[in-house]
Amino acid sequence: MLDSFNREINYIRVSVTDRCNLRCVYCMPEEGIIKKSHNEILTFEQIYSIVKEASELGIKKVRITGGEPLVRKNIEELVSMIRSIEKVEIIAMTTNAVLLYSLAEKLKNAGLDSINISLDTLDSERYKHITRGGNIDDAIKGINKASDLGFKLKINTVVYDDKSREELPLLRDFAKTVNAELQTIQCYDINKQKEDALEYDRPAKCKYCNRIRLLSDGYLLSCLHSNIKFKIDFDDIRGSIIKCIGGKPENGSYSDVKSVSMIGG
Repeated sequence: MLDSFNREINYIRVSVTDRCNLRCVYCMPEEGIIKKSHNEILTFEQIYSIVKEASELGIKKVRITGGEPLVRKNIEELVSMIRSIEKVEIIAMTTNAVLLYSLAEKLKNAGLDSINISLDTLDSERYKHITRGGNIDDAIKGINKASDLGFKLKINTVVYDDKSREELPLLRDFAKTVNAELQTIQCYDINKQKEDALEYDRPAKCKYCNRIRLLSDGYLLSCLHSNIKFKIDFDDIRGSIIKCIGGKPENGSYSDVKSVSMIGG
């Protein structure tokens, strides 16, 4: 489906939880966030219904995010459900990989195609500082397992200080060893005016944006850098998606009603 600026919208990012097992300094307050209750979060069946309708409108790629999607119990079941949707061509996931080792094979068998892994450093102490307590060994173990299983992999690196820039060559070399591509991400604040990244791979320029987002509480976002959102009407899911795509702005501005932690990157 085309939006009002003639961009083809064929990609939906689906947040399955607002929770995360890390507290990255650029993403989440140290004390964490106020967690949504279980009945505020979409069920797998509801997510399936939304993605099914979206696929009928031209959505071909689905990315599962969080928070951290691997903290959602039985996440492989959702992957399997989405895999059964004929018009969905690619199922991807973004994760910090801390829980990936034990789940990678289940995800592969369920039909997950590719994984983007958030990794900002290879130094264990710096990783612990950035994530406020994370163990890099757990993440590396998960990455190696995913590589062994043949997933298409990207390493997502947020460049948030001078040390980050210094570490990029090391991270690029590491990515090659696990058959992954390194993807650099500009450290941005969605509460401030959106600017197109010039020296980084992400976020993408607005004129090339091909996506919408589904939050874990059932709101659709047409643009990350905007306050525009649409609550899913389960009596008219298709109509809700059409409204979301039709309301997509030409350019991002800023958002003061959500945080990066709500959308999983």
